Amino acid sequence: MHWPTDEPVPTPQPGRVDPAVLGALLARHGWRRRGGAPGRYARWTPPGPLGGGTSLLVPESHDFPDSGDLLAEALTALARSAAPSARDVLVGLTVPSDEIRWWRDVPESVEGAAAWTAQEQLRAAARTMLLAGALATRERAGYHGARHRRAAEATLDRVLVGPVTPAPGGRALTVFVPVSGGRAVTAALLRALYAARDAADYQRATGGMEAFDAAVRAGVSRELTDSLVALVRGSEGTRVALAWSPAAGPPDGFTPRPEPVEFTPGDLPALREAGARYLRDEPSVPVRITGAVVRLRRAAPGGPGTVRLRVLAGADVDQVRIALDEDDYRIAGHAHLVGLPVRVSGRLESRGGFRRLTGATGVTPVEVDEAERDRLVKALQENLDFFEEACGGG
Repeated sequence: MHWPTDEPVPTPQPGRVDPAVLGALLARHGWRRRGGAPGRYARWTPPGPLGGGTSLLVPESHDFPDSGDLLAEALTALARSAAPSARDVLVGLTVPSDEIRWWRDVPESVEGAAAWTAQEQLRAAARTMLLAGALATRERAGYHGARHRRAAEATLDRVLVGPVTPAPGGRALTVFVPVSGGRAVTAALLRALYAARDAADYQRATGGMEAFDAAVRAGVSRELTDSLVALVRGSEGTRVALAWSPAAGPPDGFTPRPEPVEFTPGDLPALREAGARYLRDEPSVPVRITGAVVRLRRAAPGGPGTVRLRVLAGADVDQVRIALDEDDYRIAGHAHLVGLPVRVSGRLESRGGFRRLTGATGVTPVEVDEAERDRLVKALQENLDFFEEACGGG
């Protein structure tokens, strides 16, 4: 994720800007339309006290001879504007994006180090929530752990994150998720938030957790409930709102203007219980993994030991830890020394975040092509400290 920077947003070319999209973004960010020539152009002023000396003339379309000049002047004025929302409008024009905004109600008296901590808490919770949405596009599970995490994080590489700003009653954070490559994440996240809200209402009304079990099919997970707990804890409540890119419109099956989703401290018991339930009930997964041995360890020169594999195929995790008997440990050690990966079957356990394989059987070296073998041998030579462990050292 790209966090806030002081670099200016590139000003888009006027010929590539749809005046209707510019008008929609201005309205979304609180700019006020104050007349103009009907059917030709509109005059917009920013919200708040900064609106007095600034105005934009935005043409209704590209059909008029002066439309290009008006758009160029409007974009230049946006780039120079002191209004905080001007940057957000330019981001929306430069990278067509769905916008997600978090409001967190915290006491206005919070200052200094406490205020910085509150800002970091908001950013971290928002990132965890986005990651939960990205994970939901890969698989529906009550607890993802390390599964799919690398691919999900890569999906968020192009997300643009604004600064935490003061808002009525608390703090706000806006995130821009590019439609290209990110639309599935925003859609999955919105669906999961609605499902979590309904499940929390059901739990508060009946005391039952069944709705949270069913909500997994809508993308709710331990990762999502953790993010909601982090947002709500220490606050008077939080609200999440999503606005679709006006250039792309809403995806199929979604309303053009989704209702914000709110959570309060009264939801914390249900969210915490749901998260614990997801962690406890997510089953282990039978897998057959191919991986490169990157670490070996055992207490004595003989006997069983543990190895760590960098997973090449068979599971959507980066690494796993495996306990092996003496014979399988020796096979893994020899494969490590000659730069060959191994193949092994077992169950990927949820309790370790899907980072541990239990019941391992059939450890077998796997032949690879010469280029891959050379790469593995080079990695081995760069990590000579593993030799002592491979030979039985502690």
